Amino acid sequence: MKTILIITAVFPPEPIVSSRLSFDIVDNLKKDYKIVVLHPCPTRPYGFSFDRKVTKTEQYEDILIDSYVCPQSKILGRFYESYSFGLHCKKYIARHRNDFSCIYVNSWPLFSQALIVKIAKKYNIPCVLHVQDIYPESFTNKMKSRFVSCAIQSMLLPIDKYILNNVTHVLAISSSMKKYLIKKRKVDENKITVVENWQNEDEFVAYENRKRLNVDNSVLSFMYLGNIGPVAGIEFLINSFAKAQLKGTRLIIAGSGSRKQACMELAEHYQNVMIEFKDVPDGKVPEVQSGADIMLLPLKKGAAMSSIPSKLPAYMFSKKPIIGSLDMQSDTARAIIESDCGLVVEPENEQALINAFKEAVQWWNLEVLKRKGENGFDYAMKRFSRKHNLSLVTKIIKEYAF
Repeated sequence: MKTILIITAVFPPEPIVSSRLSFDIVDNLKKDYKIVVLHPCPTRPYGFSFDRKVTKTEQYEDILIDSYVCPQSKILGRFYESYSFGLHCKKYIARHRNDFSCIYVNSWPLFSQALIVKIAKKYNIPCVLHVQDIYPESFTNKMKSRFVSCAIQSMLLPIDKYILNNVTHVLAISSSMKKYLIKKRKVDENKITVVENWQNEDEFVAYENRKRLNVDNSVLSFMYLGNIGPVAGIEFLINSFAKAQLKGTRLIIAGSGSRKQACMELAEHYQNVMIEFKDVPDGKVPEVQSGADIMLLPLKKGAAMSSIPSKLPAYMFSKKPIIGSLDMQSDTARAIIESDCGLVVEPENEQALINAFKEAVQWWNLEVLKRKGENGFDYAMKRFSRKHNLSLVTKIIKEYAF
């Protein structure tokens, strides 16, 4: 039986979308191929506690790589994390180079990707790279100093160009990402396939079918669920919600991340505003989101331009209206507008978000909330479902696993 190597930076039990994507791919391919999975010690999201032991399975070979890990948002730590994981994977591939018919890579940018692509090319092993974000731009665009940003970008950009032009096939997660890579990296458009990240719609549908109706009509609940990190801009969300001074409402921040403690401290300054923080156990996203009336999707300027955040389909599958504070020209904004499932305002515009909150309060009509939620669900089923997108990825991998 042919063997496919799956290299993934995150893997269950890590309760994040990219982890689940890799598992879904493994679960699908194991029916027809021998599968080997390489992944580091689970650490994401920051703040979660994991058992280092990997659950044994006879369905695929699960190998825990003892590479350096850095769940905190530290530049040098993240760079070394990527390099360390890539170096371990490179050595493993070199030792077992005659075993694999294809390699699928969903790894940390950029150093691990470069090391893996280079060794795969050396031994003529087809390599499929799943690009989750555009680097170094995604990293350098956050920097305040334009000089430092340009300097670092000039050093890292050649690495990304090498990766994308030497890998066998590229999976881009949005049409805008594909266009950008073709234009800026000079990648042949025929080697890039757009496959949008998915959520397992079955989990949301199953929860919807078994849940008991328990609606608290006295409080309108706004919720953000996801990673509480620098890109999300949760501090901005908290400040805007508090300044809106909305009666009979509450804000729920669900999830973990490097900025959670800072956000909790900020919320304490607003004693007269209902702001709650919740953890999200693995597999409990549908249940936690069921406690919301309206979901919130804030992103800093530029953060939404290259990809659609995994929160969007999760929100839609929960049948909840959405308020987005993000780039108006992004695929994410277009999805919310086209589906008629909510509102979108300019990112980091406090007054615009406050006005959106106030407009949402005017929606306090169960019929309207239900209709917008259903609109988002129907849209997500056609575009973001596992049933639709998983097969696109595995089909490409199988084409190279000859």
